Amino acid sequence: MKRKVYEKLLEWKKSSNGKTAILIDGARRVGKSYIVEKFAQENYKSFIMIDFNKVSDDVKSLFEHYLNDMDNLFLYLSNYFNVTLHERESLIVFDEVQLYPKARSAIKYLIEDGRYDYIETGSLMSIKKNVKDILIPSEEQHIEMHPMDFEEFLWALGNDSLMSLIKKCYEEKKPLGQAMHRKVMDYFRQYMIVGRYATSSRRIYEYKRF
Repeated sequence: MKRKVYEKLLEWKKSSNGKTAILIDGARRVGKSYIVEKFAQENYKSFIMIDFNKVSDDVKSLFEHYLNDMDNLFLYLSNYFNVTLHERESLIVFDEVQLYPKARSAIKYLIEDGRYDYIETGSLMSIKKNVKDILIPSEEQHIEMHPMDFEEFLWALGNDSLMSLIKKCYEEKKPLGQAMHRKVMDYFRQYMIVGRYATSSRRIYEYKRF
């Protein structure tokens, strides 16, 4: 499923050259984890996704005990997740990083090590409890991800050209025409009912079946 934030991730990967991590901040259920996993699958040789909503305390403890021993840190992560890491060709994702701020603080040292790329996802990143007792890394690039917009909704339904027509008519101050206007309004009503919250491929699939 196509999301506009994907292009920002491509730009980050191309320009950062491993010198910055990227933090995707957004409300829950807007599709952050989905789009990051898709990006990882399509742009890296391998990736590890650490979901701090589910991961064990054993994994969390690695960020407390092994930041001075990166070789062992990556060895443990690689074996725990059964993923082979490739220098400059692998991505490590900190999903729901607000649940374990120490991992976010570790970004400074991980970027300094330089072996892999890092993406963080989280919600309500600026509230006090999510930054308590940590140093916010300057090596972190911050972008926001919003709920699915109308154009993304059309993409998800397989209509890649309608928004271009809408924009063209708007810029030229011309009407869409009665039939096309009805079609656009039908799509827009559907979007207002379900589109903003249909942020996973499963939800779009279920909606299209309905």
